[in-house]
Amino acid sequence: MSRGKVRFSGLLFGALGIGALLLLWELGHRRYGSLVLPGLDDTFAALLRLTRQGLVGPALSTTTFHASLGWGIGAIIGGGLGVLAGLRTPVRQALQPVSVILLGIPAIAWIVLALLWFGGGWAVIFTVAVATGPVVFAAATQGARSLDGDLAQMARAYRTPPGAMFRDVHGPHMVGYLFPALATALGLSWKIAVMAELLSGSGGIGDGLAAARARVDTAETMAWIVVVVTVLVVVDQALLRRLQRRAELWRDSEETGAP
Repeated sequence: MSRGKVRFSGLLFGALGIGALLLLWELGHRRYGSLVLPGLDDTFAALLRLTRQGLVGPALSTTTFHASLGWGIGAIIGGGLGVLAGLRTPVRQALQPVSVILLGIPAIAWIVLALLWFGGGWAVIFTVAVATGPVVFAAATQGARSLDGDLAQMARAYRTPPGAMFRDVHGPHMVGYLFPALATALGLSWKIAVMAELLSGSGGIGDGLAAARARVDTAETMAWIVVVVTVLVVVDQALLRRLQRRAELWRDSEETGAP
């Protein structure tokens, strides 16, 4: 199957999945009423009202900052330590139990602690970083451990330049492990950031959700949820998937049967 047909098929089935979800949403609204689940029209009317009031843009910017910075810190620290742990057994033996402990602590517990330690936006950023870092650490460790030593030795024997070693030997291998973890951590960072903002009152979409909850306005609550979901879908389709295709050209060639 050609690359164009694969993409068209993906778009078609993706649209069918979203359509089915919207249909279930509307059926749930008609079954349980607006207080439990507002209809599509009420939700998008609330979203339009929030946009006209100038609330969506600033909230979106704040949450983007919290989630992106926390994700970046977690990815850098988790990825760096993961590679080191994959290459050095004593480091792995020391850090792997710590990673398991960090993964086992619920995000809500980190939020409570971060509010006591930092407060405000830094509590959100810290919570995102400490929750996403271990995910990237695990992937980086596994990727570094499974590097093909024989291939690297052969490349060094032919005096391959360091840049080419990273680009053609180590880089593609690590991308296969790191990219799914980074994408998962990015989605997780938004969920945690919104939850932390809701509890900390540090602005952002979580603050909007808290205000809607206080007024028992379910339409506005769903409107904020639509904002978060829309951002994640756009980031996934417009950024992450394109980066993945560019980073894994060898995989695309294999799937399309190119030499």
